Amino acid sequence: MNRGLLEKPFDPEQIRRRQGRNGMLDYVEGHSVIQRLNDATGGWWSFEITHHEIREDEVIVLGKLTLNTETIFKMAFGASQVTRERESGQVVSLGDDLKAASTDALKKCATFLGVGLHLYADKPLAGHAPRPGHAGNGRPPGPERPVAAAAPTDPGPTNGHIPSRATERQLDTILKIGRARGLGPADVEGMSARAFGRKPGQLTRAEASNLIKELTNLRRQTA
Repeated sequence: MNRGLLEKPFDPEQIRRRQGRNGMLDYVEGHSVIQRLNDATGGWWSFEITHHEIREDEVIVLGKLTLNTETIFKMAFGASQVTRERESGQVVSLGDDLKAASTDALKKCATFLGVGLHLYADKPLAGHAPRPGHAGNGRPPGPERPVAAAAPTDPGPTNGHIPSRATERQLDTILKIGRARGLGPADVEGMSARAFGRKPGQLTRAEASNLIKELTNLRRQTA
């Protein structure tokens, strides 16, 4: 295990920004954490969900990140809001919500090993200067939330693989909810680009789930 690599600050292009409860916060996406774990351990790590709960408005999971010969492991909770249609209240995809909560747990487990910990510091760690506009908040890592919606940012892998692309069902749901909100395909693509820097068809499953949440929370656009 390469501890120095685990604790190495992420490059600026890997860091995203989102609206938090107390202002803009910095975070890294799940696939960046997965790659860091792969690089630092040679792929000798595993992640599993040991417990999960589905409540009325939230899913909660308990994740376990294990390194090398199972002598090193970290456990943490992750959570995600249940995504529902605004008008009908129907659940959109509990599977996506559980995967988002799983990645939330994975990223929190990884912070115990130093992965991304610099993003939560009040002052620079190991002599690294803070990024422009980032003052830090001094709080321990908490559940990550996307722009204008409550959920983590990536699917919850269980074997160290790169997250899968958005499903056809998710893409169809994005378009349907967009139309229900009075938005055309170009408008939906614009929202996706602003939130994730990519079109809907290029999103991961959890990013697509987050976009669905954001669209669901929008009021219908009128002429």
